[in-house]
Amino acid sequence: MSKGILYDATKCIGCKQCEQACATENGLPYDDKIAAQEVTSAHKYTTVLTKDDKFMRRLCMNCDDPACASVCPVGALQKTALGPVTYDKSKCMGCRYCMAACPFGVPKYEWEKAIPGVRKCIMCSKRVVAGKQTACAEICPTGATKFGDRDELLEEAKKRIHDNPDTYLHHIFGETEVGGTSVLLLSSIGFNNFGFRNDLTERALPLYTYQVLSRIPDFVPLFGTLLGGIYWITHRREDVAVAEAQEKNDKGGAR
Repeated sequence: MSKGILYDATKCIGCKQCEQACATENGLPYDDKIAAQEVTSAHKYTTVLTKDDKFMRRLCMNCDDPACASVCPVGALQKTALGPVTYDKSKCMGCRYCMAACPFGVPKYEWEKAIPGVRKCIMCSKRVVAGKQTACAEICPTGATKFGDRDELLEEAKKRIHDNPDTYLHHIFGETEVGGTSVLLLSSIGFNNFGFRNDLTERALPLYTYQVLSRIPDFVPLFGTLLGGIYWITHRREDVAVAEAQEKNDKGGAR
C-alpha cells in the first residue's frame, strides 16, 4: 500500500524540528540562517512558513503520477510503489525539464556545484523501504506531521474536518490536485496564503504529456536518441577523466 504524509497546520507550533531532521537525514547544512529561510532550495528540502501566527509546510508533494518523472528523458526521477518520488543523480543529464514540469516549483538545481544535480525531498525513501517513518514525522512533537498509509491518512483527514468543521478549511490539499499526491495538507486558512496554486487541475499532468508526445511520433525516437547520446557523451567524459587520473597516479607510484 502506498505511503504518505499528513501535515495538519492547526497542530503545528513552528518549532522547525522537521527542518532540522530533514537536514540531518539528507546530510544538509542547517543553522539559524538556513532556519530563517522560508523557501525550499538545493540545501533545504522542507520549510515551515508563517503567516499571521499560522503555519504551513512546503516540501515535495511526491505526486501519485509525477510530471517531473514523466518528462525526465533518462529516468533519473522515478515514482516508487511505496510513494516516494526518488532521484538518481548518476542518471541525471542536467536538462532541468523536471523543474519546468513541476506544478509546485519543487525541484531545485545545484547551480553552485561543478557537477550539479537536482535536489528535492524524496520522502525519506530509504527509511520508508526499511519500514520506518519519515524523519520529519518521527521527530514532530505535536503530531502535526504524520506518516502512514495514504488511504488511511486521507480518511483521518476527512474525519478531522467532519468532527471540527469550524477549525478546518474544508479542503484536503493533495487529495485530488494533479491526480493526487502522497503528501496531504490540512489548514484553517486558504492554501493560497502560503503560495500554493488554486488553479491546479485534478487530472494527472503526465496525461497531458502523453497526449503531446502521441502527436509527434516521428520526433520522439529522434529526440530520445539525441538525449541518450548527450547523456552517454557526458558520462563517458567523466569516465575518461577518472581513468586518466588513475593512470597518472599509477605512473607516479611506479617511479
